[in-house]
Amino acid sequence: QVQLVESGGGLVQPGGSLRLSCAASGSIFRVSPMAWYRQAPGKQRELVASITTGGSINYVDSVKGRFTISRDNGKNTVYLQMNSLKPEDTAVYYCNLFYSRAYWGQGTQVTVSS
Repeated sequence: QVQLVESGGGLVQPGGSLRLSCAASGSIFRVSPMAWYRQAPGKQRELVASITTGGSINYVDSVKGRFTISRDNGKNTVYLQMNSLKPEDTAVYYCNLFYSRAYWGQGTQVTVSS
């Protein structure tokens, strides 16, 4: 059984930064692609960033140049560094691992507001 635990969300002013972390249990982390999704109120969940086991990375256009995804296989952890945050980044952010099926964390709230 895979468990994903996110942390690092919170309230930040526009232009600020946050770093999200997602720690995975089990031994499949290093052989699994990882991703961050987000879901704003009244909107569908969207893919924000993804990283493969080989380190290939993709971002949704709206966060390119501001967000950075990375992974530490020794710590079974994936990160999302978020800079220059905007009010439209406000959402619940979810960590995702795919290994035969999708696994999800519980989500962490990010609120960008003055």
